[in-house]
Formats: sequence, structure tokens, C-alpha cells
Amino acid sequence: MKIYQTNEIKNIALLGSKGSGKTTLAEAMLFECGVIKRRGTVEGKNTVSDYFPVEKEYGYSVFSTVFYAEFLNKKLNVIDCPGADDFVGNAITALNVTDTGVILVDAQYGVEVGTQNIFRTATSLKKPIIFAVNQLDGEKADFENVIEQMREIFGPKVVQIQYPITSGPGFNSMIDVLLMKKYSWGPDGGVPVIEDIPADQMDKARELNQKLVEAAAENDETLMEKFFEQGSLTEDEMREGIRKGLIDRSIYPVFCVSALKDMGVRRMMEFLGNVVPFVNDMPAPVDINGNEVKPDSDGPLSIFMFKTTVEPHIGEVQYFKVMSGTLTPGVDLDNVNRESKERIAQIYCVCGQIKTQVDKLCAGDIGATVKLKDVRTGNTLDAKGCNYNFDFIKYPAPKYQRAIRPATESDAEKLMTILTRMHEEDPTWEIVQSKELKQTILSGQGEFHLRTLKWRVENNDKLPIIFEEPRIPYRETITKASRADYRHKKQSGGAGQFGEVHLIIEPYVEGSPLPDTYKFGNQEYKMNIRDTQEIPLDWGGKLVVHNCIVGGAIDARFIPAIVKGLMDRMEQGPLTGSYARDVRVCIYDGKMHPVDSNEISFRLAGRNAFSEAFRNANPKILEPVYDVEVMVPADVMGDVMSDLQSRRAVIMGMSSENGFEKITAKVPLKEMSSYSTALSSITGGRSSFTMKFASYELVPGDVQEKLLKEYAETNKEE
Repeated sequence: MKIYQTNEIKNIALLGSKGSGKTTLAEAMLFECGVIKRRGTVEGKNTVSDYFPVEKEYGYSVFSTVFYAEFLNKKLNVIDCPGADDFVGNAITALNVTDTGVILVDAQYGVEVGTQNIFRTATSLKKPIIFAVNQLDGEKADFENVIEQMREIFGPKVVQIQYPITSGPGFNSMIDVLLMKKYSWGPDGGVPVIEDIPADQMDKARELNQKLVEAAAENDETLMEKFFEQGSLTEDEMREGIRKGLIDRSIYPVFCVSALKDMGVRRMMEFLGNVVPFVNDMPAPVDINGNEVKPDSDGPLSIFMFKTTVEPHIGEVQYFKVMSGTLTPGVDLDNVNRESKERIAQIYCVCGQIKTQVDKLCAGDIGATVKLKDVRTGNTLDAKGCNYNFDFIKYPAPKYQRAIRPATESDAEKLMTILTRMHEEDPTWEIVQSKELKQTILSGQGEFHLRTLKWRVENNDKLPIIFEEPRIPYRETITKASRADYRHKKQSGGAGQFGEVHLIIEPYVEGSPLPDTYKFGNQEYKMNIRDTQEIPLDWGGKLVVHNCIVGGAIDARFIPAIVKGLMDRMEQGPLTGSYARDVRVCIYDGKMHPVDSNEISFRLAGRNAFSEAFRNANPKILEPVYDVEVMVPADVMGDVMSDLQSRRAVIMGMSSENGFEKITAKVPLKEMSSYSTALSSITGGRSSFTMKFASYELVPGDVQEKLLKEYAETNKEE
């Protein structure tokens, strides 16, 4: 195939909600370019995009698919992204390595929550956006309503390039107000008939054409002057104005298509080829050191690895973008993230699972390679003397968690190897082996997301796995001062064990004065602090230990052993075995034996004295509470509110945003376990939410009692 220069390459992300028709549109685009001779269908499981077994099983996209189209002497690199919110990581990756987003809007359902979410992401990344209203031949299609909704949500920047003469099952023609022509198709779509605009449509067409001309002229002073002088612009001038408007995001063009019948697809591709910005038209990306890296084919060679897949008979396939320079096979590069060397033996242009070997890829182009030794998604590979390092892709926090384990315990290591590999394929799958919870926690964007992983592990890797409710990382603390002492004594022939520790504990508050005197009953205990240790805890809060021993009751060499005993109980709290936090301890007395006292004796004495004092200090359990934002359609807001309140949520506020209602609340993590599934069920998949850790708060008394009983029962069973 031809080697395309940077100024001949356009990178495009194909985006939209689940079911909006992206995979079908990708087939039509490939057919129009002659890449494929026959269009596949999702139902027929023979499309270029959805070629992995799990995608054929479920009937929806799980992975993004990279393909290219040679069109109008340009190279269009397109990344077709899954529409389900659970797989949003693919869309975020695609938007970061492409320059323009084409967002499909289903003419039957209008702007959905997923559409808004992806639009927000594109906005934050300052990417040009084109809208394509698809499925105009659907039973419920209503183009005018969709356009009105889009203008209400996305503002006056929404400008029509086309409009259908009629939408619904009778859709077979549209007016293009950029070319001022009518396009019409037969029942099966395909090649259109292009005609002059009929008289009954001329007024509407001229009105929309005038709006388009005004929008194009706004982006160029010269065009604006010409527009004021002549009242119109040539087609080429309008294209130039629209291109500039796309780059500075002052215009969102709207196209009309029926991807299933291949109506309007070629015309939209002509716009992509003629008007959409080239790679070198867009602002240059910046590396982690603040270097602006322009896509210069003559510059130092640097490639960014943005995606990994594992394909049958091939193994790992690594997808990359050439950030700078020109890549040729056989080049040696330095992996700046892993401090290793890699040889790029072969480079490919990719169209789904079809890989075409090429001799060269210039700056801005997208390609793939195989059989690399030590490369991970997100790594930067540089030629000698180049010091670029890219880290610009930021993924959303996970929203759904499950503990995962193999059905057979001996497969634990094999499972971790598989999960690590799958994280490379989709970085929004996060895996943590939690020492605290004693579980392997798998996190993702939703139930579908994790269910997909489970299917792949069990069907592709033939390893049965079990999902369980993850334990909640509670915290334990105290609310008042308490005193206890404990003597550890053991004699079993030979040297014995002896250690006695007296201590007082109280809640620790940052900045509180040093303890002086405590009173329990009728007895006062005066503290003479000789030494203080402040131990910041990995899980939050502190343990502060004051050594108040006088008269040599306990030798100083045993104090570290006592502190170890205290930490034993901080790591496994007396109430539920959860981490304890924010405790101040005064060790004020004790006894030792000249022969039998040793470190283990005082460690055990300290641990048991602390446990007893903790239980008498009005202990409380803290639970993690999250800030939750829910975007819902107005008609189901009441149901969503009721559901949140049943989850012990504290509603913090409500507002309207872009045609949806936004609910903000604080919700305990325990109650969010299956929230993504419940929200989808309540709203028919029309809502979305985000959650972020806020703080630890006291659990209600009834919840604490339940937790204490459950822990006691578990310990009894063990």
C-alpha cells in the first residue's frame, strides 16, 4: 500500500451509545472504500470490528477496533469504540490518540446519557466533534426532535450539514445544505441519485445553508469580510471555514445516515476526507516533561503504545501511534518506562484482524506490531537520543467490584497471570491483592464489564472462577479513654515467658495537648512522658505511643516489642478484624522477670492489654463513604431517589444539566455493591453515575451490632 505522509493522515474515533450502530457504520465505511467486498452484520457475526469470540457471543462490542480506509488519496485511521459505558476505557484511549470524534446519535432515542458522557470526555480533551444521526429509517426515528434535543444539550454550535426529507421507515432522501443537492436512494440503499433541491424544500435548505455559511465565516476574518460583502461563500471557502471551526470546537456539524442500508455514508466520508483536520492541523501533544511534540516525520523517532490485544495464533498485538519521526521495520528502540530495549521487527496497518505489512509509517500514523519482549500499554519507545515520554491517558475510577478466586485453589497463580494480561488489554480492569481484606479484588466499570472478563477467563483460558462479594474495608476506633493491664506468664520446663504491661488508651486527635493526668474511678494516673513515637498508618490515621515508664518497671529494650504488639492489634482490630486507627497509648507501668522476660512475652502482653482496653473504650466501627453523582432522565428521578435513600444515602443536592437531572449524594460503600446493575434496571440503561471516596464515617448502631455478630460467628466457625 501507499506510504502516507503526515499531511495526508486523519485519525478518527467512532463513538456513541450502545446500539447506535457504530459497528454497522464501520462496515459501510469499509465497503465504500473497497476494503471489503461484502458488508457483514452484527447478527451474522461476520463484521470486521466485532471479531473476538466474546463479542460474537454477546452481540456487542467489547474492544475498540482499529481499521484504516484509503479514500480521496487520504488515509483515514478509524478506531471503532464500544458503546456500553462499561467499556468506556476504549473510547477514552481512542480519543487520546485520534484527532476527531464522530459521535453517532440514534434517531429513535436521541441524545442518551452515554452520548453526553463521551461528549464531555471529548470536550475535556478539546477534540473536534461531528455528529451523525443514524437509524433514520427506524420505526421511532424523529429527526426534528433529535436536532432540537441536540441544540438544547450541546448549544448553538450544532449546525446541520444535512436533513432528511422524512424520517422513519419511509426515509430514502435527504438535503445536503453544504452542496445544496438532494440525495435519494432505492429501497436497498447503495449509490444515491443526486439531484437539484425540489422547490418545496428550497426555503428550508436556503435557511440552513445561510446558518452554515455564517458558522463557517465566523472562524476566519477574511471569510467573514467576504461574507459581509457578498452574502455567500464558495464551497471551498465553506470547507476551510468549517475545518477551522472544527479545530477550535466552534462548530459541530450534523450528518444524516442509515448505516444499515448504506445511505449517506459515502457523503459523510467525503466530508471526513475533504474537511476534517489532518494530524498536523491539531495542537501538538505534550510529554510528561512539558515538551511539545509535533508530528514531524523528520524529527526524532518516538512511538506510544496505546492498546494491547491477545489474538489466536499470534499472541500479543501491540498498537501504537507514531508521535514523531518515521518508523521502519528492524529499528531498535528504548522503552523509557521499563528501561529495556525492543526491536520492531515488522510493522502493520490493521483492519480488524487483517494485518497488512508495510515498510514505513510516518509521524501521526497508527499501526501495530507483534512479538515484543517487554512492552506494556502506555509505554513510550524512543530511538537513541530521543527523550520523549508520554502519559496522557487518564481513566475513570472503577464503579463495580467483586472478589475473584479460582474454583481450584492451586490455580491462583495461573489466574493472576491471566488477570495481569487482561489488564494490559483493558486498563480499566483493575486487580488488587488486598492484604487487608484477604481477597483478590477485581474492579471495573460495571457488572457487564466484569461478566465479560469472567466469560473470557472461563471460555478462552478454560479456568473456572468464582465471583464473591468483596469485604468492606471498615476501620475501628475508640471514643473515650480506657485502662487495662495484662500479664503474660508461661512456664513449661526450662526458660519461661513473663511480661506484664499496664496501659491507657484514648482517641487521638491531631494537635491535641500531651496527656498529663487520667482518672478512672477514684484513682488518678499521672503520666511522665519519657519518649513518644508517632506511627502514621498506611490505611490512614495514626498510632501514637507514649513511654511513661518510671523506676525501671519495664526495661527500655522491651518497649519496641510492646509497640509491635500494639501494631498487631491495629492491623487486626479487636471488633471485626479490620484496621484500627487514631489511637493514643500511654504505657505507664508493668513488671518483668530477670530470667523469663523476653520480647515475645512483652509483645503478647502489650497486644492483649490493648485489646482489653480497646473493648472498654466505647469502640466504634467506621465505614467508607463515597461521593456519588447520578445523571438520570427526569421521568425516573423519583425512583432513583427512592433507591438511593434505601441505600442509606444522604442526598446532598439536585440540579439540572444538559437535559438530565443530576443527583449528588453520600453513600456508604457497602450499599454500592450492585448499584450499577440496579440503576440500569430502574432507568432502562438511560443513566450513569460516578463515585469517589469521600471519608470514613461512623456506622449506625444497628449496623455495628450486625457486624460484631457476623465477626463473632466467623471466628467461632474458624
